[in-house]
Amino acid sequence: MNENRNVKIRVRNLSKVFGSNPKKGLELRDQGLTRTEIHEKTGQTLGLSNINFDVYEGELLVIMGLSGSGKSTLIRCLNRLIEPTEGEIIIDGEDIPTLDTKALLECRRRHFSMVFQNFALFPHRTVQQNAEFGLEIRGVNREERSETARHALKQVGLEGWEDAYPNQLSGGMQQRVGLARALANDASVLLMDEAFSALDPLIRGDMQQELLELQNRMQKTTVFITHDLDEALTIGDRIILLKDGEIVQIGTPEEILTRPADDYVRRFIEGVDKSRILTAEHAMRPVRATAREGDGPRTVLRRMHEHNLDSIYVTGRDRRLHGLLEVDAAQLAARQGQETIREVMTQDFRRVTPDEPLHNLFAMFSEKGFPIAVVDDDQRLLGVVVKGAVLDELAQAAELAPMAEADNDTAAAGEP
Repeated sequence: MNENRNVKIRVRNLSKVFGSNPKKGLELRDQGLTRTEIHEKTGQTLGLSNINFDVYEGELLVIMGLSGSGKSTLIRCLNRLIEPTEGEIIIDGEDIPTLDTKALLECRRRHFSMVFQNFALFPHRTVQQNAEFGLEIRGVNREERSETARHALKQVGLEGWEDAYPNQLSGGMQQRVGLARALANDASVLLMDEAFSALDPLIRGDMQQELLELQNRMQKTTVFITHDLDEALTIGDRIILLKDGEIVQIGTPEEILTRPADDYVRRFIEGVDKSRILTAEHAMRPVRATAREGDGPRTVLRRMHEHNLDSIYVTGRDRRLHGLLEVDAAQLAARQGQETIREVMTQDFRRVTPDEPLHNLFAMFSEKGFPIAVVDDDQRLLGVVVKGAVLDELAQAAELAPMAEADNDTAAAGEP
């Protein structure tokens, strides 16, 4: 995450105590008592304690934790559906806890739309009417709200369903209506509280991908609550992990998986398939040598011999990847007296971008053991990935060292 991005929401020293004497709860917290001890002594429940984080413009921030960790309390404090006990929540210069009733309502309308777990649709309203509801209560005229709602429904793939009723829709389609209603309000921040957890696994996966596509198109600042680590890793730009009302770790999915802050986080991520998060860039090795199309076969053979290679990538002067040459093809070209390797190089190899997930790479390795070329958007060769490097990377992240040792001898055009 680029720390130079604009901060949309800044949260500082946010705490929430449930009970009749929250001040006493905070005093005991400051004396070092735990959440359980505070409850036993006073009956007060420390829902959140000293929460500090930023939400960047256009970011999809996931807040996750087990039941009772405080994640739903936190998202409801952001728009003051739950009143914070102390702390600052600043959005575009406004400190939300200090706003009076009128200013708070205006702030909510301007800045926040919310998508709930249970869809929260009106059964007697059509899909179109449900999508229009937020605009209707704001007093937007019929023609404008109809057009806006139709556009939002189209964005979530519900064009043609405007006249249907909620009971005629699947769970996934109902949640799309809720999402369309939130988008139609055109608020600057989307709050999603366990929005997909009531859906069956297949529909849930589809909705996650649709959310990512929407996020890519619209760059909407989104705060997403979930108790599901796989969901957090799939959709989050960054993840906040809560435990007992406190932040345990903030980081990208990669940071959470590869650099857990403590034993609690390590236990939390046990069993996660880290190959879904690690990418080709993690396993990429420098290219030891390359050839050019105009090189003669004997020149290339000598270079391959010097670097102990049985294949070599062919690039231009600008590092753009043109092909791959096998040692057998180079030897044949030399025997036939060919002047260059242009006619004997092959396109029968795999190339990926640096962000290709590691778990996709295994199926790409050919029987011949060619390394996988890693290229940028302009097809410039950045490095190579060999099978052993993939296994090494997974071994370090997932403690799979025995598997890594078994496949670490692949001959390749990169560092073995």
